[in-house]
Amino acid sequence: MSGTIERPRAEPSADTQPYWDGLARGEILLQRCAECGKFRHYPRPMCDGCFSFAHTWVPASGAATVHSWTVTHHPFHPAFKALLPYALVTVDLPEGVRAMAPLEGVDAAELRIGLTLRLGVDAATGLPVLRPAGG
Repeated sequence: MSGTIERPRAEPSADTQPYWDGLARGEILLQRCAECGKFRHYPRPMCDGCFSFAHTWVPASGAATVHSWTVTHHPFHPAFKALLPYALVTVDLPEGVRAMAPLEGVDAAELRIGLTLRLGVDAATGLPVLRPAGG
């Protein structure tokens, strides 16, 4: 036993597996309704615009604008204790959906609503991360 506490892992479903497969390739994928074209995120089986089950997967542009954030000072799980404090940011994407990810490379004190960031995939964790728009 190594003594290291592992982070909880996602348990992909049939509806979310393509999203997780995209992350493994280093890309953020969004569902787009094949009937009305509306994007949706988080992945789910049915479009809330037209109620169609038909969809495609499209790479996100990566552009992101701060909608809200919180700075975490207490770990919700022991595996996250070493990361404290960290900012978890909710962003608006130009595709018309919101996403949430931890912030990297920007001091939380610099956050403001409307700040432009870049949504990407952290190579070490394989999970979404927000970084400075220029980085």
